[in-house]
Amino acid sequence: MEESAQQRSERYVSARSQHPAWLLLASRRAPLVLGCLRTLFERAHDGIPMEDALQALSEMLAAYASQELYEIDPDATHLQAGRELREWIKRRLVVEREGRIYATDALESAIQFVDSLDSRIMTSTASRLSVVQREIENLETGLNPSPTGRIASLRRRIQDLEHELAQVEAGNVIVLDEAQAIEGIREVYNLATSLRADFRRVEDSWREADRALRHSIISEQSHRGEIVDRLLDGQDALLNTPEGRVFESFQQQLRQSAELETMRERLRTILRHPAVPKALNRPQQRELRWLALRLVRESQAVLQARARSERDVRGFMKTGLAAEHHRVGQLLNDLFNLALRVDWQRQSERRKPACLPPVGVAITGIPAIERLRFKTLDDDDTGELDLSLKPAGLEQIDDDFWDAFDGLDREALIQDTLAVLAEQGRPVSLGELASLLPPAHDLETFALWLAMAREAGIEVLKEERQLVELVDEDEQRWRFNLPYVGLDHEALKDIDWEL
Repeated sequence: MEESAQQRSERYVSARSQHPAWLLLASRRAPLVLGCLRTLFERAHDGIPMEDALQALSEMLAAYASQELYEIDPDATHLQAGRELREWIKRRLVVEREGRIYATDALESAIQFVDSLDSRIMTSTASRLSVVQREIENLETGLNPSPTGRIASLRRRIQDLEHELAQVEAGNVIVLDEAQAIEGIREVYNLATSLRADFRRVEDSWREADRALRHSIISEQSHRGEIVDRLLDGQDALLNTPEGRVFESFQQQLRQSAELETMRERLRTILRHPAVPKALNRPQQRELRWLALRLVRESQAVLQARARSERDVRGFMKTGLAAEHHRVGQLLNDLFNLALRVDWQRQSERRKPACLPPVGVAITGIPAIERLRFKTLDDDDTGELDLSLKPAGLEQIDDDFWDAFDGLDREALIQDTLAVLAEQGRPVSLGELASLLPPAHDLETFALWLAMAREAGIEVLKEERQLVELVDEDEQRWRFNLPYVGLDHEALKDIDWEL
């Protein structure tokens, strides 16, 4: 059924008053909030502390306090930043968990809309036409139940592959030209960003389902069976959505670490192509480089949202069961108190008919009513924590305590390594680098140097080995059998190291 102009307008009016992304874009201080939050979220991978967001937004408001358009009080920017941030948390543009702020799909939608105004990434008509034609052919083949058509399609593919194989064997390897490479890189980037948006929508959906489940628990209008059914049905419904199926397939890929590592290697190969700077700017290149890591963290956030729902239901089941046991005990106590008022010495009272059959164990040494009484467990005697300060001399502290501080400073080692490589001006092997920069933590240092080489895409020759001997502080000699790799300052200097 086609949607009329009136119905469409009503839907837009509803979105204008309810959707967080539209509310943000229509607000007076939208440029300041968007610029501040996007900068903070680009630098962080696990949310941002509430204090950092307040400080950054307060500084942003102070910078624009002189402009009347934004209605900013220059003497109360911190208070105004707090109100602004709480308002957007209330409108679910961002979510706050345990003192940290996390972006939602609504915030990502607003950021993508603003970015599309001046840096829209589009592929050519020919590229999109070929993609559409290929998908039409695949869909038509998949929907056609005729064996003849399926056989003809498979034979065409086999012929195309055999022809391509013959060309490659003859030395005619056809690679994409620069324009096609740029289009392909941009298409991959678009698909990669849409994957993160799918994960964010799954997390938002799970959080919304968790909130509805909490309301059901708090309202006490549903018994435990209904709560469990609602949890399981909600999980099945979320996994049956398009973004839920994408998330589930990525979870299956995570269980096969080889495929995830292959995807990382292919991304590194793509990012080393000369056409990458023309296709993507530096933030986009960095985002594509860390795609696998960010997808893993996004999936962890989704799993944490689902775990919160399961934990709430489990707690509700336990507390509800304990409450029911307590109510049954109170009811039994009431019955037993009434039974105590009966004159059990009179035979006529003992032989009166009752609606309840006698239940109990014949323990003649204890009065009947006493051995049936429900007793509560008194567990009020809890010890108090001793938080008083107790002075102690430094000589009483064991050496293990001081040795714990003697760890590898990864950031300092990276900076020292880059400085040494810059002085040499050429690729330096691990053995030569160990002589120029003697490692204080030998095994950790070699592991970090190898990780730097892999991150920069420098080839590590596992077949070609290099023996490196070191002497520790106890005059003991250690020999390390390492793969050969040449660390180059030009390949390492532009990497955004995440420690």
